[in-house]
Amino acid sequence: MNIQGKTAAEIVDCVRTLIQGGQAVAGDALPPVRELALALDVNRNTVAAAYRRLVTAGIAVAQGRRGTLIRDRFGAGEHEGGTAGTPLLDLASGNPNPRWLPDLAACLKTGPARPRMYGEPTVNAALERHIRDWFAPDCPAGFEVDLTHGAVDALERLLAIDLLAGDKVAVEDPCFLGSIHLLRNAGLQAIGVGVDAEGMVAAELEAALAHGAQAVIITPRAHNPTGCSLSARRARALARVLARHPHVLVVVDDHFSLLSGAGYHSVIPRAARRWALVRSLSKTLGPDIRLAAVASDAATSRQLRRRLAPGTAWVSHLLQDIAEAALTGAANVALFASARADYLERRSRLEAALRAHGVGHLAGGDGLNLWIQLEGDDHAVALSLARQGWLVRHGAGFSIGKPARGLRVTISAIEDAQCDRLAADIAHNMGINPLPARPGSR
Repeated sequence: MNIQGKTAAEIVDCVRTLIQGGQAVAGDALPPVRELALALDVNRNTVAAAYRRLVTAGIAVAQGRRGTLIRDRFGAGEHEGGTAGTPLLDLASGNPNPRWLPDLAACLKTGPARPRMYGEPTVNAALERHIRDWFAPDCPAGFEVDLTHGAVDALERLLAIDLLAGDKVAVEDPCFLGSIHLLRNAGLQAIGVGVDAEGMVAAELEAALAHGAQAVIITPRAHNPTGCSLSARRARALARVLARHPHVLVVVDDHFSLLSGAGYHSVIPRAARRWALVRSLSKTLGPDIRLAAVASDAATSRQLRRRLAPGTAWVSHLLQDIAEAALTGAANVALFASARADYLERRSRLEAALRAHGVGHLAGGDGLNLWIQLEGDDHAVALSLARQGWLVRHGAGFSIGKPARGLRVTISAIEDAQCDRLAADIAHNMGINPLPARPGSR
């Protein structure tokens, strides 16, 4: 890589020119600081300052002993959602079962829709009251309520309030795809924190904060992809860690709250200065509703409202009318309870089928997906399953640090016979001698 320049600004401009011209591509390593300083006959501090600017601008990423690498800022990566036109049985989408989504058109007809104008309050009064009652048991006193265009939009706006490109954010590893793309696009550095059956590991969070993480995103229930939920014990341990770092922004992404079979255990310290609890309606009302409720401390709320001003970027009051009717209607409340039970039952059936065929290392948990931990090549297993008619996700796309090895299977609409067939095929591709399939199951 032919880098030229005598000042930090000239070095930065040269690297940008090399990238734009195709002479430096994502993944390329910049020369070590000492080596480039000798080649350019400049002070090492000059090169170090240039590299810091490149990282802060999101052009490069610091990888410790691996050096500083050109960041892939334009790669599409993996995203949630179905694969249009696939002949495979799609168990990779992460979608809810349409059977359990309420009739939103009927919700819109429950009352007259009056026109709203610029400058009106950003949150409907009745919906705000409902959200306050919903969040109150789980939040510190004095919280404020806002709405965003979904959970990822909430995370993006919250992180943008105080963080700058190049700042570090602690996230679970493996991690939700939306969070991975958000951090990458914002030029933020993700620090992976391991998870186990009880959720994010407290000791690893402590290490991430010690390494300079300015914010943490925690999934309290139905972690994606593993399905784990925080135990009460783990939540207390995480809260103790966060209490020792009061400057850190704590964002809790409780995306599966209305459908979860697990209890909510708060990690937000009582004296937390900067915090937010986000609850999306995408799994409950459908992904196209694009609405999430956010509770936060008053200062964070004020800054969030500047980014959702009533004259520019508020969440549509028409969507709020629909959400209010859907969340408060007795028939829909019963529908949500049925959905919760159904998702847990489908998960249980697939887990039982996998165990019957000798497949262990199941993460268990909650949510729309089941995680199968693998020791070997999960990508090869996923490809073999595709040849047998199944579309599932393997672990690489969810990884922050060391690649996660496993399969994520969306269980929201899987049927009994499919459970047994899939379990037999997974066992075969893992090299496990499968039990005979049930008569008529194939």
